Amino acid sequence: MIEQASRDQRRRRNRYVFAGLVAMVVVMNGFAYATVPAYRAFCQKFGFAGTPLVEASGPESEEILTDRPITIRFNSDIEPSLDWRFKPVQRSIDMHVGETGLAFFEAENNQSESVTGTATFNVTPLKAAPYFVKIECFCFTEQTLGAGEHAQMPVTFFVDPAIVEDRNLDDVTAITLSYTFFRDHDADAERKAAAVATQTNIQVN
Repeated sequence: MIEQASRDQRRRRNRYVFAGLVAMVVVMNGFAYATVPAYRAFCQKFGFAGTPLVEASGPESEEILTDRPITIRFNSDIEPSLDWRFKPVQRSIDMHVGETGLAFFEAENNQSESVTGTATFNVTPLKAAPYFVKIECFCFTEQTLGAGEHAQMPVTFFVDPAIVEDRNLDDVTAITLSYTFFRDHDADAERKAAAVATQTNIQVN
């Protein structure tokens, strides 16, 4: 009888804990959704959640550490609703910590109409994100491709020389930069609405 009561009590406690965790996740997701610009800025500033840092320029030449080689790998993904072909031009680049690198991704619209997409990105391993710095890229920027249109998109980056001072990163010999393209339905709807409005004005005039 006592054991049964104890089991019931544990089950009730587990249900309360589970409900509390679910509520916390919902609240956190709602907060993140409501503050996407601030969350994105925070991630880019501090390299949080696999998000590389963003800087205006690379390190000075004297900061390059030629004795620490690093391999940068590239990965690409597409949201199912976006019928594009999207891939890195090069699968990997061998470089040195502190050296500025340049890579290209290419995209092609397979649809019979113009489509707008927006890319997000992340770095793995996650612990390397604060040291992977992007100088210029196409992420978080609307990219509109006409029917059958093809485009190359550059990304410039470097690995911060400070990585050599972090003993937790001694085992990192390769970093993967991944981009995922999503269809921007709002941008597509706005473009179509503008085209209809223009056509209507032409007919009226």
